[in-house]
Amino acid sequence: MRHRLKDVAERAGVSVKTVSNVVNGYLHVRPDTRARVEEAIAELNYRPNLSARNLRKGRTGVIALAVPELDIPYFAELARHVVTAAAERGWTVLIDQTGGGAERERVAAAGIGDHMIDGLILSPLALTAEDLAGLDGTPMVLLGERVDHGPADHVGIDNVAAAREITAHLVGLGRRRIAAVGSQRTPEGASARLRLAGYAAALADAGIAYDEALVAPAPAWHRADGAAAVRHLLATGVRPDAVFCFNDTLALGALRALHEAGLRVPEDVAVAGFDDIEDGRFSVPTLTTIAPDKERIGRLAVEMLAARVDGDRETPPRDLTAPYRLTPRESTHPA
Repeated sequence: MRHRLKDVAERAGVSVKTVSNVVNGYLHVRPDTRARVEEAIAELNYRPNLSARNLRKGRTGVIALAVPELDIPYFAELARHVVTAAAERGWTVLIDQTGGGAERERVAAAGIGDHMIDGLILSPLALTAEDLAGLDGTPMVLLGERVDHGPADHVGIDNVAAAREITAHLVGLGRRRIAAVGSQRTPEGASARLRLAGYAAALADAGIAYDEALVAPAPAWHRADGAAAVRHLLATGVRPDAVFCFNDTLALGALRALHEAGLRVPEDVAVAGFDDIEDGRFSVPTLTTIAPDKERIGRLAVEMLAARVDGDRETPPRDLTAPYRLTPRESTHPA
């Protein structure tokens, strides 16, 4: 049986208005009265009707998270943190997959069609700041690297610094022929360009010449693309002593290709990834990686969106940077 405000009021011996004031956190309720109401709420296991409350405020209690691919574990893990942070606010999260296409992203940024949402967290690959500036209405927070310092709040990490640090880690192990797997020259490849820049900077720091032959493109960042890129490097006679993959799924594919070629990891070739997905903690060997603070990214995105949903439309767009850490594992250090 679901109890109502009236039931709590009768149990506590107060008015329905007083119960409503306590539930909504109003401060002008006497302490002894508040205590009686809270005791009645606990005894009846009363749960506020969030749907009705939201409708009274002109809201739905639903936000959306739109990401390029749910097949990429990073986005699935990030979605879990967004859902957790949103649930603490009584929000439900509608999750959409855009495929990184401009039209699908445009639909998401415009409020996901006929779905009634209070706000959107979007990780765009195709849309530009100009595209997003032309949209109006739905409060929005952006993730990723395609658009920053743009028309909406943004949360990301310092990709250049992170890629520089993990490449320097490989250099510090005595590796000199370090391949980079995952470069992309398309407009959608913003993350790839930043990570390539960090890789190149670390080589320059160490006095190692940048060699285009060691840079392997990947049209997508899946396991198969990582395996194909490493097979291509080896087939063309390139013999790296380390491989930096621009995400962990590429690195998992690289591990497979190196195993097929009879090369030992890390003895012959050290391998490092980016994203710290759960699979990398259970691969053989376990995967050295950059670990973005996905929990922090999700929480910051929800907090910034909540401020906009609650009416803050005047503060200029904010650009926040979440922390990351280098996580060495067996793929660069023998067990």
